[in-house]
Amino acid sequence: MTVETSLLTFLLAASLLTMTPGVDTALVLRTAALQGTRRAVQVALGIGAGCLLWGAAVALGLGALLAASELAFNLLKWIGAAYLAWLGLQMLLKPRRQFSDESATSTQARRPLDGFLRGLLGNLLNPKVGVFYVSFLPQFVPTGYAVVSYSFILALIHVLLGLVWSAVLILATRPLAAFLRRGLVIHWLDRATGSVLLVFAAGLALAKR
Repeated sequence: MTVETSLLTFLLAASLLTMTPGVDTALVLRTAALQGTRRAVQVALGIGAGCLLWGAAVALGLGALLAASELAFNLLKWIGAAYLAWLGLQMLLKPRRQFSDESATSTQARRPLDGFLRGLLGNLLNPKVGVFYVSFLPQFVPTGYAVVSYSFILALIHVLLGLVWSAVLILATRPLAAFLRRGLVIHWLDRATGSVLLVFAAGLALAKR
């Protein structure tokens, strides 16, 4: 496989996987709709940072450990499932009835990176990302190239694709912002997103290597 063929096939496969709805998509969409562009960008950057850390972890051998060690995989899997379940329950059981401007509250002002951390933790606590990288990326490494360094480059490309897709999702919500910030819409969007996150938490808890 040549470098050109590797990059083209990876771009196609990674683009399709990036656009497949998942936890990241749900978090970005909900944040863009209810908390604005700035906070949604923070979430997207947090998710991208998590992917980069997973890429570095694969380069350092942690990805291989997760693929080989059932204990390591299950430990991170249950932590991740618990985190998603906690997020989902918060939205499902305590849905909001109104939108409040987060930039005007002192609590949010003291936590400017809250969105970034939410995206980062949601990604890092999903061991399937690490297993995905360690099993998927090496398939696109051309003959004669170092697997570790080239795999990290592919992970970086995947992060860039994710950021572009997040930007598309964020921009798509802007024309609907006024509608999406209505009290009843917020209430049910919180519940819908919470339900989706609980489904993802269950799927992660039941996932196998």
